[in-house]
Amino acid sequence: MSVSVKRGRPPGMMDVARLAGVSHQTVSRVLNEHKNVSEQTRLKVRAAIAELGYRPDRAARALVTGTSQVIGVVTQNSSLYGPASMLTAFEEAAQATGFAVNVGSVRSLDERSISDAVERHLDQRVAGLVVIAPVASAGPALANLHADVPLVTIDGDPERSSTLVTVDQVAGARAATRHLLAAGHQTVWHISGPSDWFDSAGRVRGWEAALQEAGVEIPPLLTGDWSAGSGYRNGQLLARLPDVTAVFTANDHIALGLLRALNEHGRRVPADVSIVGFDDVPEAAYFSPPLTTVRPDFAAVATATLELLMTQIESGTSRIGTRRTIAPMLVDRDSVAPPRAGATH
Repeated sequence: MSVSVKRGRPPGMMDVARLAGVSHQTVSRVLNEHKNVSEQTRLKVRAAIAELGYRPDRAARALVTGTSQVIGVVTQNSSLYGPASMLTAFEEAAQATGFAVNVGSVRSLDERSISDAVERHLDQRVAGLVVIAPVASAGPALANLHADVPLVTIDGDPERSSTLVTVDQVAGARAATRHLLAAGHQTVWHISGPSDWFDSAGRVRGWEAALQEAGVEIPPLLTGDWSAGSGYRNGQLLARLPDVTAVFTANDHIALGLLRALNEHGRRVPADVSIVGFDDVPEAAYFSPPLTTVRPDFAAVATATLELLMTQIESGTSRIGTRRTIAPMLVDRDSVAPPRAGATH
């Protein structure tokens, strides 16, 4: 197998990985003499390094390119499970390849805050940027970023022509809704997240699509704010509607609040109402009852993000416009059951 290297630049880690037939993470492990690499793989990587003349000299790379072995991440200063888990997964993936991560947290994902955070990263000569941008307000700032800066957006606007990695929110919501319908429920109610979040909008689309495919009535949409409090407030309404037998919530914290409201009104889960959440927070397995939910693969998102960013860094090509959509999985626990006889009529 031959690997072509663009004229005018030295061979990079991605070139070594392609020639050796391994991932760039494996090349990094070989270079860092990691123990969890087989001898055969180690020899293949070393042979590829020798053939290409690859020199992993970080200091020299920084002098030549004006960058460092640091990736800048812009994210909102938030304790929300999804963004926080995404950041942790990306830091772990980056460190495995020998890159450090410099996190620039902003109070809100508006144009000025993001632009300021990006400029701070560029002043430090980061090798590339990752922006976790799950809300619509981040769009203008990303559109105005320097075109020559390697950039990957996580959970960004699916309508923008940018390099994007995201969880398949639509597929996850569709799976949750179908699961409730398959249990025998006539329809499924939904408590969404905030309307300006792309994750929330995707989950609404998936919920609606599943109901339309099944040819059943689509109930009015209820809106939350990702908090257990919003699940509780909406639950106070749903608990008073005897026809409500199944609810899909946009995240597990909303489900937790809903559980509390239903319990206060004597509506048992899952005997009277079945619930499916989204995110699979660590506590979900310990809710009462344990919560059926949709689990995003944050590690896969992080790996895909790093691969796309490394491609830009190593090739010198920015804004390649590639999309990676990572499928989540349904985690079946005890919060879903068939409706009681006569409960849906």
